Formats: sequence, C-alpha cells, structure tokens
Amino acid sequence: MMRLIKKIVGSLIRIGYRCIYRIIPVDPNMVLFISFHGRGYSDNPRAIYEAMRQDERFRDHTFLWAIKHHKKKGITIEGARVIEYISFSYFFYLSRAKYWIFNCKMPDYIRKKDEQIYLQTWHGTPLKRLAHDIHVAEDTTFYRSRMSAEEMYRSYDVDVARYNYMISPNRFCTEVFQSAFQIDRDRLIETGYPRNDRLVNATAEDAAQIRRQLGIPQDKKVVLYAPTWRDDQYVAKGYTFHLEADFRKWKRLLGEDHVVVFKPHYLIINEQADDPQLEGFLYSIGADQDISSLYLIADVLVTDYSSVFYDYSVLKRPIYFYMYDIESYREELRGFYIDIYKDLPGKIYEEEEAMLKDIAAGIYDEARLEEFHAYFNEHEDGQASKRVIDIVFKE
Repeated sequence: MMRLIKKIVGSLIRIGYRCIYRIIPVDPNMVLFISFHGRGYSDNPRAIYEAMRQDERFRDHTFLWAIKHHKKKGITIEGARVIEYISFSYFFYLSRAKYWIFNCKMPDYIRKKDEQIYLQTWHGTPLKRLAHDIHVAEDTTFYRSRMSAEEMYRSYDVDVARYNYMISPNRFCTEVFQSAFQIDRDRLIETGYPRNDRLVNATAEDAAQIRRQLGIPQDKKVVLYAPTWRDDQYVAKGYTFHLEADFRKWKRLLGEDHVVVFKPHYLIINEQADDPQLEGFLYSIGADQDISSLYLIADVLVTDYSSVFYDYSVLKRPIYFYMYDIESYREELRGFYIDIYKDLPGKIYEEEEAMLKDIAAGIYDEARLEEFHAYFNEHEDGQASKRVIDIVFKE
C-alpha cells in the first residue's frame, strides 16, 4: 500500500512539474548537481563542484545537490544546499537552475528550457557496448523495466537532445559516443575526466589518511575487487550480484600481507553477508560510496567488465580481469568495443585460483599497461575539471 501511495504522489508531482516548470524563472547563478540518479556525492559532478568551490569566479553562485534520503544518511556538503532527489524542491530547482551537471541518463519527463545549460559528464569509458551500439534480436528487452530495444534507444535519444555539452575523456570515447549516443561532434568536449584529477594530484599522505579512515593497516597490500552489474540479474527493487569469489580462498592464497577491499557497482542493491573468518582481511564498501578513494589505496585492481579499469590505469598499477562468465556475457548480453584479449591492460582469468597465485607472485605484464595508458589517458593531467569549467561557464 505504501509503495502504491508513493507511486501516485510521484506521478502527481511530475504532472504538476510539467504544468508549471516554464513559469519558474531561471537563476543565472544557480548550479544543480546529480550523481548516479541521486545516489550520493560522487564522480565527475563532485570533482567539478569542488573545482568550482575553489574558483573565485563562482563565489556568488548557488550550488545544489539532489541526493536520495540525504537526511537519513546524514549527508551534508560544505558550500552547497542538499535537497531530496524526486521531491517538490527537486522539481522546483530543476526548473530554476541555469546549469545542470549530471552524470547519468535522465528520465523522459524532465523538461529543459532553452536558456538552461545541461552538461552530461557521463561516468566512464565503456568496455561494454552502449545505446545504439547494442545490436540484438528484435525480441530482446532491457533493464528491469523490460523495455524493448527501440524504447531503450529512444530513452537515450530524448536525453541526448537536451545536452548542451557532453564530456569525452579521450579520443576513443569521442568516436564511440558519436555512434552510441548519436550525438554530433560539436557538443562533445574532449577534456579528460574531472574525477581523475584527484588520482593525478593525490599525495602519499592522502592515501595514508584514507587507509586510516577505513581501518586498513598501512603495511598491508590492498587488492581492490570492483566487479560490475549484470543486465540479467535483478529483482523488483534493483540489480543483484551473485558473488563468484571465494574470499576464504583469497585469504589463503594471497597471504597475511594482503587485504581485500570489495566494492560492488553502484546499481547493486544486495549486501554481501559478513564472514567472521575474514575479519581484518575483507573490507566491504557500500555500493553507493565513491570509488575514487579506493583507487588511491589499492596496490592491485581486480575487475571484470566494469569501466573502473580505465580510471585506475591512470595510476599505472597492476590490473587483473576475473571473467568467470565471459562466454555468456560476451555472446548473450552486450558485446565489447575492444578486443579484450589483445587490448586490455592485463590478463583475463576464468579461474580465480590461477589469478590469485599470479597476484601473490607479482606476475604482471607492465608493457600492456604502458601501451594502454598512452592511448586512453592522454588528457589525464590533473586539470580536466578546469578545462570543463572554462568551456561550460565561458560566459
């Protein structure tokens, strides 16, 4: 009953928004930030916000962050007002703010005025095919909503039509985004990713402080395990993740000088059960937490099909690919943009034991990473946020 009431109230709010959004005047000094549909304070929007906070040009601007359940989570952001995502105030400020800085595709019902500026930062260099680049059988459905391929394509088209600017982190994305999102080149700004400025500019003390906050000993080697979501694994409330990692085996094979930090994708809703035998070895981080801090403390990254390895490669540290379901993922789900056997900056493993033994022994091909870094990270110099701001706020 409560879910039904919330759904009805939400529908009424959206109808009211569409009726009155045009009569709400735009504030030329107001900026609204949203990251991962209001899941938190993170990613490219956070990096851009923090750069703007340090820039004298924006001392008279009003900054707003829309975040789900921010009061319950106790989220406050210095220098900004935090509003509830999908609320009366959210729709008011969506109509009021001159600048939108979002990192995900927004719903069809959003209305943008001609005088508003929409910067779509996106949230990663893709390994998996996106939007119009996904070629599937006619009866294929997408997401938990089971939308058809045509409906999925249209959902991107509606949002892309609203973009004034879209960030491309590198030349690879500049080509891919034009195909996937059907966006013209003039609206793509190839600047590097603002969120990676932190990786370039961080100090050893920054990393030590993060370890202290998480309770991770300074003398342990950190293995970050950050897998992605699967399109076909979900329940009514969201996407789930069936963990195919035996962390007791990880502890045995990696040894006492290692710890593991497990960070699921932001779409994942199920929490993994605690294991008393892994206390002091396994550190589980919430799916909605910002991952950039974890990159800084990780000596090694283990992932699968997630785009996290693109960002992590900025640090030039070893990356291992644990793809236990590679056949079904490649053939039945989306397909890839690159030749994963030739172009990834690390080896693919289908068996975790072989991978763990190589990590423990420090076996890794540095040459593959160097070549990958040179191609994908040419703009990652710690100044991407400034470049974005100078373009979007050139007025």
